[in-house]
Amino acid sequence: MEQLLWETAEELDQKLAQRIRNIRKRRSISQEKLSAMSGVSYGSIKRFEATGQISLISLTKIAMALDIADELRSIFTQVSYKNIQEVINETK
Repeated sequence: MEQLLWETAEELDQKLAQRIRNIRKRRSISQEKLSAMSGVSYGSIKRFEATGQISLISLTKIAMALDIADELRSIFTQVSYKNIQEVINETK
């Protein structure tokens, strides 16, 4: 059965950026300070929070600077099987 997508890739990226922004603000960290902490340019952080666009390496650096890298480490680790064929394919 095909799953319906209720949001675009851009909307999903924007939600991720919003979560990161909320964590940053909750910890009273400015964009400039996060830039210094992470080694990601201020412009990249500003663009990420506004549009959701960022490279994976920059996202990883930001997560490490905010001490939330464990959340990235666990991404896609609990993915359910879509069908029995996936179970069979995994054992090959």
